[in-house]
Amino acid sequence: MTLLETIKGPQDLKALSGPELDELAAEIRAFLVGAVSRTGGHLGPNLGVVELTVALHRVFDSPVDRILWDTGHQSYVHKLLTGRQDFAKLRGKGGLSGYPSREESEHDVIENSHASTVLGWADGLAKANEVLGRPHHVVAVIGDGALTGGMAWEALNNIAAAGDRPLIIVVNDNERSYAPTIGGMADHLATLRTTDGYERFLAWGKEFLQQTPVIGPPLYGSLHGAKKGFKDTFAPQGMFEDLGLKYVGPVDGHDTAAVESALRRAKRFHGPVLVHCITEKGRGYPPALCDDTDRFHTVGVMDPLTCEPLVVPAGPSWTSVFGDEIAAIGAERPDVVAITAAMLHPVGLTRFAEAFPGRVWDVGIAEQHAAVSAAGLATGGLHPVVAVYATFLNRAFDQLLMDVALHRCGVTFVLDRAGVTGTDGPSHNGMWDMSVLQVVPGLRIAAPRDAGQLRAQLREAVDVDDAPTVLRFPKERVGEPVPAIGRIGGMDVLHRAEAPEVLLVAVGALAQVCLRTADLLAGAGIRCTVVDPRWVKPVDERLAPLAAGHRLVAVVEDNSRSGGVGWAVGLAMRDAGIDVPLRTFGIPEQFLAHAERGEVLADIGLTPVEIAGQISAFFAARPAKARRPAPKESGV
Repeated sequence: MTLLETIKGPQDLKALSGPELDELAAEIRAFLVGAVSRTGGHLGPNLGVVELTVALHRVFDSPVDRILWDTGHQSYVHKLLTGRQDFAKLRGKGGLSGYPSREESEHDVIENSHASTVLGWADGLAKANEVLGRPHHVVAVIGDGALTGGMAWEALNNIAAAGDRPLIIVVNDNERSYAPTIGGMADHLATLRTTDGYERFLAWGKEFLQQTPVIGPPLYGSLHGAKKGFKDTFAPQGMFEDLGLKYVGPVDGHDTAAVESALRRAKRFHGPVLVHCITEKGRGYPPALCDDTDRFHTVGVMDPLTCEPLVVPAGPSWTSVFGDEIAAIGAERPDVVAITAAMLHPVGLTRFAEAFPGRVWDVGIAEQHAAVSAAGLATGGLHPVVAVYATFLNRAFDQLLMDVALHRCGVTFVLDRAGVTGTDGPSHNGMWDMSVLQVVPGLRIAAPRDAGQLRAQLREAVDVDDAPTVLRFPKERVGEPVPAIGRIGGMDVLHRAEAPEVLLVAVGALAQVCLRTADLLAGAGIRCTVVDPRWVKPVDERLAPLAAGHRLVAVVEDNSRSGGVGWAVGLAMRDAGIDVPLRTFGIPEQFLAHAERGEVLADIGLTPVEIAGQISAFFAARPAKARRPAPKESGV
């Protein structure tokens, strides 16, 4: 039995010796490389927090003391030390989540995997302890990348306002979020990494003077008053202390004893303390350390020795198609620029950045700033393309509404990972954008069905200079082209039977699902029209008249059923006086558990068999009636 296998909970760590802790750290890293290679997941971040996590659980008493993880993708070690060592189905259906999960363990507090929120949580929990008289500790672990987010600084401002309320902030400083951390905060932390000599000198001076007879104590008292001046001159951690936070560090985050010592010092202080730990993303795994892009931030199923993928994806990803096309557009149009929020590579902007380094900005984990900065760029005569994950656009809704749309700025928002993302769990599903954005005046939303449409609609979007546009696509591979056989207004006709009874409105990548549904219904004697609206907001003016020629309209979308495309189509039909039943097949109003995308779609009924079955049941319960003639289509 390995030492790791004997750890059933944090209490089993308390009595381990120094050599045993080193052995445990090595075992944890070996376990992570083996387990994550088999399932895929966040490898680099977890390799970097092994000693830090062990120290946290030795110094504090979880779950009585609350240990909070910002973002949460670095919580694998925490899971291993809190009784969860079955990683066989990590991020898979029925397996462990890739993030903290309250359903899994009482040791997990925050499930949200969106960055920069942990300090707000910690502030609230510390206040609750104070009000209820609980002597427990609250420890918030936040990465240097997450400190680029404005929410973190809003929380720091409030935390520092109560200098006597205990709260410990651990900064896991690995100089990276997904990629190298950028901005003034990153520069400040880089400076702090070089100033540990000041702290050693200060500690020596204090000890020497207090032990010197007669003149030592009063001299120390006088010099202590000048501490701030010395500190501002020689050690820029004064920024944190000027806020009202006690600063401890920097500490070698891979020296368990040093981290424990720093945490115990912080634990004794009756006020907010920041412990600055220097760690190395990908620690102990040479292939990760050699990966300059993101230090194996996320890996797929791979051979742990060669790092070669064991599952070779078929065809290009939506992200890569976007990346190639935006680079091509950039070569043609010098006014097109790009913005991302700490995710240059994951959203496909690497080629653009290499070709046009002066026309791309990584603003850090700051989606609100990205949107407002884009408004300024557009007003200044450029066309910005803001590329983010769909779930993260929620953070910038007010700025999109009031700074971009109200000012009619030509900004294109590209939403990667739209719809069901699968294994990353509930907070990463991009299932709300088409609902939230329905209320934005003037905004247009495109949902391409294949690679060709993505390229075409991206070009259409960047041609709009007087309103915001949104282009959304999922995480998966693009798949085969879906050709159109005709066009009605701005809609592509994908399938048309004689005397059709069902109008299937196929939103984006679910076009193939709709075509297979039409085939199944044809076998049951139910004839269909399948259209791709292409631009789902605003609803095409020809859609309502087209609906009038059918007995049922079925909208199939990879988005929440509440307020999405189905809702908008229904509103357009009512406004046009079209009285045809409407069914929306989409994502129910719930948070979706982690599983493969196909498994999630099956669970929520977004499959051809399920959709065809429900439509067949509709017709079985209703007799046929006369229909208006449908509009004629034009050729393409």
